Amino acid sequence: MSRTPFLRRALVGLAAGAVLAIGVPLAASAHVTVNPNTATPGSYATVNFRVPTESETASTVKLEVTLPTDTPLSAVLVQPVPGWTATVEKGALPAPVQVEGNTISDAPLKIVWQADPGVGIGQDQFQIFSAVLGPVPDVGHLVLPAQQTYSDGSVVDWAATPDQVAADSSLEPAPVLYVNDTPPTGEHSHGAASAAPSSTEHDGDAMASGSTSDSSGAALGLSIAALVVGAIGAVLGALAFARRPKRG
Repeated sequence: MSRTPFLRRALVGLAAGAVLAIGVPLAASAHVTVNPNTATPGSYATVNFRVPTESETASTVKLEVTLPTDTPLSAVLVQPVPGWTATVEKGALPAPVQVEGNTISDAPLKIVWQADPGVGIGQDQFQIFSAVLGPVPDVGHLVLPAQQTYSDGSVVDWAATPDQVAADSSLEPAPVLYVNDTPPTGEHSHGAASAAPSSTEHDGDAMASGSTSDSSGAALGLSIAALVVGAIGAVLGALAFARRPKRG
C-alpha cells in the first residue's frame, strides 16, 4: 500500500489537533477581564485589566472602565503605561454615600486609558492596565463594565452582569471583582489578602505574574490535550487504513 494516503491522513489529524490547541484557549479568554478577580473588604486591591484585541483589521486604542456609584471607591490610582494616557475621571455621585464613617458625595467614576497617536493593541496582542482600588466595599461583588474602542471606531461594551450572562451566554461579560461572593467555577481566584495597601507595588507585580502564569498554564494544558487528541486521531486513522486488504 502506498504511504501517501497514510501520511496525508496523519497530517490532517495533527493539523486538526493544532487548530484545537490554538483556538480553544483563545476562545476561552478573548474578553476583557480583571485579575485577580477577588479582593478583601476594606483593602486597597491591586487589579490588572487584561485587554486582548479580537479584531483582524483594527487595533485597540482606548479602554474605559466604569466604577460603581452605589458602593463607591474613594481612592483610585493608575499605573502608567508607556504610549498610553491614563485618566481617573471624578464627579458627583447620584446620592451621598457613607464610606468608613465618612459621607462621600464625589468619587472616581471612570478610568480611561487612551493610546497615544500611532499606538495600539494589535491583532493577537493584549495589554495589561493596572490600578489600585479602595477601600473595597463590603459587598458580594463589584461589576466593572469596560468599553473597548478600536482604531476603526468600532466599540465593544463588556457590560453584562453575572446574572445576565447566566441567562444569556451570548452577552459580553463585564469584568467582575468578587469580594464576599465566590467566583463562578472555572474562574481563577488569586488570593484576596495579597491586595494589602502596605505592599501595593510589590503585590501588583506578583499578582500580574500569578495571573499570567495561571492563564498560561490553563492554555498550555488545553493545547497539550488538543494535540494529544489530534495525534490519537491520526494514529487511529493510520491503523484503519493499514488494515484494509490490499488490492490485487
